Amino acid sequence: MFQFKQFSINQDKTAMKVGTDGVLLGAWTPLDLKPESILDIGTGTGLIALQLAQRSTAFQIDAFEIDENAYEQAVENFEQSPWNDRLFCYHAALDEFVEEAEAEQEEFGESLCYDLIVCNPPFYAEDVKSQDPARDLARFQDALPFDELISAADLLLSEEGIFAVIIPYKEEERFVELCKQNQLYPQKITRVKGHAKSDIIRSLLAFGRITLTEIPTDELVIETTRHHYTSEYRALTRDFYLKMD
Repeated sequence: MFQFKQFSINQDKTAMKVGTDGVLLGAWTPLDLKPESILDIGTGTGLIALQLAQRSTAFQIDAFEIDENAYEQAVENFEQSPWNDRLFCYHAALDEFVEEAEAEQEEFGESLCYDLIVCNPPFYAEDVKSQDPARDLARFQDALPFDELISAADLLLSEEGIFAVIIPYKEEERFVELCKQNQLYPQKITRVKGHAKSDIIRSLLAFGRITLTEIPTDELVIETTRHHYTSEYRALTRDFYLKMD
């Protein structure tokens, strides 16, 4: 179990454990527009959805997960959290969830839209896989191709909504271009380094339907030395980690 300040994450059934990427996205995602409905695509253990439940007043926080064990773990984590009345998890793949949303639109004449969509997508595009299928499913891009993810976000995002992701920095340019093809434009960019002298490793990206002339862009350094965190990283994550004050 991984204990945060206001909730805990059971992760004994899942291949992918609590990691820095997920915590970063859950802590960084912009909530300026006070979203009333949130969707977490590929929720895993439910970490990011739980962080957003803690940070927001959204009355509807949906999530879905393709892996059965991870889905069961997310349901468990949601149910034991302080926000279990606002959190719901579906056992579904992206295409299944989208098909269901389209079917509801046809039947009821209303589209299923979210004010905020978040995703920590699979991030290895290279053809180097482990011997653990569940771990590969969680980590490899072919399980959730960027173009399918972005197309779904475009379909499910409200007119003024925000779509937020964390991806490898080397994929940033391609991801931004794919979003532009779906009329989703950068609203905020934060590039992440492990320490000051290291290369940029991750990009935190927020997209919306508005084209900005100047995109707010900054850089976040996680550590000064091993296990000694920068004041910026501490400020971003202190509401979650037990020993970050």
